[in-house]
Amino acid sequence: MTGVTCFYHFQAEDQAIPGPITLSSQVFDVGFHPERDVIAVAQIAGTVSLHSYEAGKDSKMLMELNHHKKPCRALAFSKDGLHLFTASKDKSLQAIDMNSGSIAHAIKKAHSCPVNCLKVISDHLVATGDDEGSVKVWDSRTVACVMEMKENEDFISDMECDSDCKLLLATSGDGSLSVFNVRRHKHEDSSDNVETELLSLAIVKGGRKVVCGTGEGTLNIFSWGEWGDLSDRFPGHPQSVDACVAIGNNVVCTGSIDGIIRAVHILPNRLLGPVGEHADFPIERLRLSRDGNLLASCSHDQTVKFWDIEHLKDTSLAPGSKKSAESTDASDFFADL
Repeated sequence: MTGVTCFYHFQAEDQAIPGPITLSSQVFDVGFHPERDVIAVAQIAGTVSLHSYEAGKDSKMLMELNHHKKPCRALAFSKDGLHLFTASKDKSLQAIDMNSGSIAHAIKKAHSCPVNCLKVISDHLVATGDDEGSVKVWDSRTVACVMEMKENEDFISDMECDSDCKLLLATSGDGSLSVFNVRRHKHEDSSDNVETELLSLAIVKGGRKVVCGTGEGTLNIFSWGEWGDLSDRFPGHPQSVDACVAIGNNVVCTGSIDGIIRAVHILPNRLLGPVGEHADFPIERLRLSRDGNLLASCSHDQTVKFWDIEHLKDTSLAPGSKKSAESTDASDFFADL
């Protein structure tokens, strides 16, 4: 991985991690089950598949679903793992019953244009964002939209929620970060336009900082509650940061269009080094396992790869330092199908 400063070789050669999952078409999103060693995969063909994974072994496909006729762009399990929510270019939001594999409910025209991202907020609330900047929040109990906002002029690229499930953050291709109060069903605030796409989002520092990946490769950092302007910038990536996920309180893993996954310490801002790569294929999404020890990545190379990031969770750098301090069963799942 030339051109990347590496303080540590993160992926140990003898570390037993699950083998990669090879699919038949490009992968748009992945999601870990909250209780089982199972991962869901969304593909450009519209197919959604579920796979068991185990350290040192190849995955096993448990289920394949074809309920979307156009690309499935986003998916996520419910908090209890009983349902899998999927969103598509076909404008629909659907929920799959994990006990039967059948469609529990489907909102065929959830949006007036293709849905681009999805975020499970709480036990009953799910947010979706579309290609034209609309954000909607749905109540899974009534299968109804309880909030609809149109504060952005371009696609919603990513969404995150605070630990209290009160504020929903959304990044957009129009270069702004929008904040929505899902309890009061209102738009809370928006950042100034930064004149480049905001493509990814992560909350770090115990909820005090928000990191946004941009189309020009910079990480824009906001202080919580001070949404108008940036508090810091870190221009450490050579190309766009399309995916971002928080690892503990201080580190984010980023996925770039150059195919490299990097670990970055936030405040002080340091590029710790590469975690892995998908050759020269852009990274679509990064997702964290339920125990926070595995990172899954998907790319245009039609594979899902796993990376061991357990040692990054407690990484903490003192101001002025240049390197990190050392930190301290699926086989019967869906058995009735």
